[in-house]
Amino acid sequence: MKQRTWPSKSKLDSPFIKKQTPLKNHPTKNPFIKNSKIITPTTSSSSSSSNSNNHDFSQLPYDVLLKLAATFTAPNLRTASLVCKSWFEALKPLRESMLFLSWGKRFKHGRNGVKPNLIKALDSFLKGAARGSTLAMVDAGLVYWEIGRREEGTCLYRKAAELGDPVGQCNLGISLLQGAARGSTLAMVDAGLVYQEIGRREEGIGLYRKAAELSDPSGQCNLGISLLQANPPDPEEAVKWLYKASVAGHVRAQYQLALSLHKGRGPNNNLQEAAKWYLRAAEGGYVRAMYNTALCYSVGEGLMQSDKLARKWMMRAANRGHSKAQLEHGRSLFSEGEMMRAVVYLELAARAGEAAADPVKNVILQQMSASSRDRAMLLANIWRPLPPSH
Repeated sequence: MKQRTWPSKSKLDSPFIKKQTPLKNHPTKNPFIKNSKIITPTTSSSSSSSNSNNHDFSQLPYDVLLKLAATFTAPNLRTASLVCKSWFEALKPLRESMLFLSWGKRFKHGRNGVKPNLIKALDSFLKGAARGSTLAMVDAGLVYWEIGRREEGTCLYRKAAELGDPVGQCNLGISLLQGAARGSTLAMVDAGLVYQEIGRREEGIGLYRKAAELSDPSGQCNLGISLLQANPPDPEEAVKWLYKASVAGHVRAQYQLALSLHKGRGPNNNLQEAAKWYLRAAEGGYVRAMYNTALCYSVGEGLMQSDKLARKWMMRAANRGHSKAQLEHGRSLFSEGEMMRAVVYLELAARAGEAAADPVKNVILQQMSASSRDRAMLLANIWRPLPPSH
């Protein structure tokens, strides 16, 4: 009996899951009156005690709320929009995306008197996706795959998957496996990561090796790290692949190579070689390498001792969120008399779990006025890390 292969090429069938929930066009009418109050749950306890325990979710930033609701269907969005006026306003883009999603399905399937038109369907889905709906992202991805634009479809699946959409996650996994089968090293590496995350390490390593043999630096880096973590580990082959990726400019591989050489693995296991690759990775923006480079300069290990360069790289790592670097930079500022800045970095380090930061911070706080302490805490609250490459 002649059997058909899957997926069928004779029709516009797809191996991906499709959203099945029918959507109706509901007007987004504001149900709130002019001076409406935020709806909050009530309890039997007094208002004074309940106010201190209840969380005011109406104060959630709009961008956070949009991410939390990105996977919502139309009924769920309508319900969430009734929670309070703030939510009603924040969720407006997603309610609009439901309208575009509905029209996209009409154009795709020829519903409600509309002639099928795949291009118009894609345009509607993309407008819904641009407003943050993962449902629209998945449907746009499906259309992209049907018209042969697979890379764009995979990008939309990835975006939906990162926002927690189960269908997007499933379709992304299928896309990566199919891409790996067609010889895409990018897909091989991503599929290998998925295999590693679900505990199928050997299959993941196999895909990393295939990508590495095709000269993909990410595949070479991931293969090297996997070989170091294998049971038993194979440090000699690991260093070989890490070196190949490092020469190609892969900063994570440069850091891992330096770390391996620092620990005595590989043929050139000397501190000068390790420090060279730490510095190369630090210059490429790898934050952990910045911290290790600072330590090398501080004690003269593999690099010529330089307090100035040690402070430079420690500050760069601290400004990019490295907690141990924030602790060390805070101590350095304290010794230089920069009390306000020292407290900020020590507070950041303490919040990140560096217990050694608290004793030093408390000593400084005792010497500061109440207004200065408040100012330091404010600076810590509004602090944001710099991007790794800056």
